[in-house]
Amino acid sequence: MNRTASAHPLRETEQAGLTSVFASHTTSRAREVEVKWRWPITLALLSTVPSFYVELLHVSPTLFAVLSYLLAAGTMGGALLHVGLRSGNLRAHLRANSFDLLLCAGLVAAAMLPPSAASEAALWFRVVVGFFTMSRMFWAAHYVITRGGTLYRLIAALLVLLLCGLGFWWLEPTTPTFGDALWLAFTTAATVGYGDMVPTTPASKIFAVFVVFLGVGAITLVAAGIASAWIATEERHIEREILDDLHRQLRAVHAELASLRAALPAPAEDLPASARSDDARGPASQPPARPKRVHEP
Repeated sequence: MNRTASAHPLRETEQAGLTSVFASHTTSRAREVEVKWRWPITLALLSTVPSFYVELLHVSPTLFAVLSYLLAAGTMGGALLHVGLRSGNLRAHLRANSFDLLLCAGLVAAAMLPPSAASEAALWFRVVVGFFTMSRMFWAAHYVITRGGTLYRLIAALLVLLLCGLGFWWLEPTTPTFGDALWLAFTTAATVGYGDMVPTTPASKIFAVFVVFLGVGAITLVAAGIASAWIATEERHIEREILDDLHRQLRAVHAELASLRAALPAPAEDLPASARSDDARGPASQPPARPKRVHEP
């Protein structure tokens, strides 16, 4: 994507991403507002995860699931309007964030559709909305995953495994204890598949699909963080050696320059005044020599 330079110091150029794309000439205040909306959006979207399974387990509509979907849609819509108004061009901001608009519409439709247990079409629609919701949550929290954030990645991976264990404990009848559910979550997330415990119900099977996506991503991030930490340590060691070598070379150059400066003749201002006046007059300022007389015979 081509990026044009901003003419105003408070303006920022266009930034591409999954969502929250800023149109050109977006103010920095709008970006600050968008950053503040990230965690509320993530928490609101996270509340739709149990709503999906409540709709799958109950034949009649539940107030919790409907309110959860509507809350997520309202939070995203409020964030879009707030950031768009601060950007100075609401229409351009909404057009640039078409993914958020589609997700808001999908969440509202998921709240209005019949329960998933009574309609297969509603179930598949909520599955698609669930994948989009996961993508949006990952994007909202991606700035936490930075270089040097291995501890944050490890904590996030543990939280993901704990939540997945709670999900299997709730959905899977063959895991009577939380330890069994946590073991099933770990083997599913790591794609080990020992076979001692497997999902048996439709709800737990669908949940296992999400666990694979979450678990593989979490485990990969932790492994990448550990590898990057080792590489960063080695890079810092190499950079330190390069800097030390440069400092030695600079000291040698300074010593050589000092010796050359000492070997040069003294400058004119360091000479006596008489010597400087003679040098200043030069040969042209000296009186002309008298011609020699020629003695005639």
